[in-house]
Amino acid sequence: MTHNEASVVDEETFSVRRSIQIAAPIEKVWRAVAEPEHVSRWFGRTVLDGTGVGATGTMTFPDYDVIPLRIEEYDEPRRIAYRWNNDDALGKLPDAVDEATSTVFTFTLEESDGGTRLTVVESGFERTSNPLANLEAHRTGWDLELDKMVALVEGEA
Repeated sequence: MTHNEASVVDEETFSVRRSIQIAAPIEKVWRAVAEPEHVSRWFGRTVLDGTGVGATGTMTFPDYDVIPLRIEEYDEPRRIAYRWNNDDALGKLPDAVDEATSTVFTFTLEESDGGTRLTVVESGFERTSNPLANLEAHRTGWDLELDKMVALVEGEA
């Protein structure tokens, strides 16, 4: 499995960023981050009511609540952004996406070195119940989840 650097927190912009290299074609990585049945294999169980901007649904993790989710941006196979209300510090989640308290995570894909460069940026933590705690929780979360995705995608490449 390709070794990648850890996520980085930017407390000035209230964001988490991680760029990783994946030894797989961009189309395969796109499926892993954009198609619910593939996202569900490495992240949370994802259900969406359609594809493209405006599709809504949920993401569910074992031993955690159901997180409301909406696609904000969709540019196949280069960029997809999701808005969600995953406020770890709050201890409870709303039933639907709440613009006032949600964050957005964006996957950007580029062909690179015979594989794919994937960058995720999650922003909007200043709107959460405890920005610094949520930044740290999501930093470690992105490390764990994206490492699982790399192992899965490269194992099938």
